[in-house]
Amino acid sequence: MIDYEMYCKIKDCHDRQQLTIAQTARTLNLHAETVAKWVGCAQFHPRQPVPRSSQLDPFKDQIVRLLETHPYSAQQIYQRLREDGFAGGYTIVKSYVRKVRPARRQAFLKLSFAPGEAAQLDWGEYGTISVGSTRRRLSFFVMVLCHSRLMYVEFTVSQTMEHFLAAHEHAFAAFQGCPGRLMIDNLKSAVLRRVVGEAPMFNPRYVDFARHWGFGISACNVAKGNEKGRFENGVGYVKKNFLNGLDLLDFSAVNPAAALWLESIANVRIHGETHQRPVDRFKEEQALLHPLNPMPYDIGRIQSQRASKQFRVALDTNHYSVPAELASQRVTLKAYPDRVCIYHQDKLVARHVRSYDRRQDIEDPDHPKELLAQRRNAREQRLLMQFLGLSRHAQAYLEGIEQRRMNPRHHLWKIIALGEIYGVEALDRAIQDGIEFAAYSCEYIANILEMRARETPAHGALYLTRRQDLLDIEIPAPDLSPYDRHGDGH
Repeated sequence: MIDYEMYCKIKDCHDRQQLTIAQTARTLNLHAETVAKWVGCAQFHPRQPVPRSSQLDPFKDQIVRLLETHPYSAQQIYQRLREDGFAGGYTIVKSYVRKVRPARRQAFLKLSFAPGEAAQLDWGEYGTISVGSTRRRLSFFVMVLCHSRLMYVEFTVSQTMEHFLAAHEHAFAAFQGCPGRLMIDNLKSAVLRRVVGEAPMFNPRYVDFARHWGFGISACNVAKGNEKGRFENGVGYVKKNFLNGLDLLDFSAVNPAAALWLESIANVRIHGETHQRPVDRFKEEQALLHPLNPMPYDIGRIQSQRASKQFRVALDTNHYSVPAELASQRVTLKAYPDRVCIYHQDKLVARHVRSYDRRQDIEDPDHPKELLAQRRNAREQRLLMQFLGLSRHAQAYLEGIEQRRMNPRHHLWKIIALGEIYGVEALDRAIQDGIEFAAYSCEYIANILEMRARETPAHGALYLTRRQDLLDIEIPAPDLSPYDRHGDGH
């Protein structure tokens, strides 16, 4: 199709440059007939596309009337048109129905809640953060009271059940009470299965937790964002207002910063819907919250496993020690957000501060003591047997050392080493001498051995075995004249 720009090029080539129609066509890569047609036009007149006729044209008004009376599906309209003589296909009907159907706009009731009636909660996620020598996914728990819009936020590096329940308890403590029911999204920690048209299957642990604290559970319907709007806004508000642009180098700084943000910004702002500060509306709501159960709830996550030969149990890539005598035995591990407790036959045998670093080995110094004592006893026994094998008098000498010395083991090691240097026979005689002189120590034995090693046989008479003529040696008298010259000067 020739546009205005191409029309101007045709007129320029033909009128100004004086090119022929054939030359103009070659220059502009056009057909000669097309050039001849537009050369003869004094003005540019864009061609209007000629609408194509369709088999659906006689039925379009009928389709519009059907849609105005009822929201029929495209398939239903196609069936009615077939009854009225339409011979076209389903696809053209579906496309036209999609084009002319009035837009559906879903309406929602405005939710309102009495003070203390309900709260909404869920998890949010925001990148990763440094924990020790590793990085972990940063999660945050949000609970919003539906009446006052008072918010509680807690950051964690895990979304397991113990963190989920602990965040509930921390929120209740911050509110100084418990709402009547909690509205939750379909979290695996709370809802095990949710099928449209069926009642939700709740996590039994969460049901027991709710019974302890006295709140009901309301699970939002599938794909019903209007039922969890306050929570959704709460998560978005935390991300946009608190986390956006926040530079936190370590996880230990996140929750203190979040507590300050809640106190100074989130809960004292003028809320966009209530036009009041959440802390002011909370004064009315707080008195209507359920009082907290004074009895604690055990939120620990329990798992059973067999301790390794190195008397360790594993949790989140970290290893925690148990007493050495429990190596290779089955124990029960109970994980809390802040600690790890290990039980054997319903008895607490180990307790550690929980680490959120990775591949760490956490050992209680008391746990290997029993194993070390056993090994020490075995070494002591081997040492004793080795010493007693040195001499038939070794037992008597050992008794003397034990009565007179503070550290018999040290002396035994030294005496055994002396036997390797001087020999067993020399050491046996030295032990006998030590018993005779009541000298009980490794130093005495060393002195005795050294003195005996220095003993040499008595010197005998001197016998000359050389010839007699070697004895008749004449030695000339020395010349003392050099001394006489210097004698006067001294």
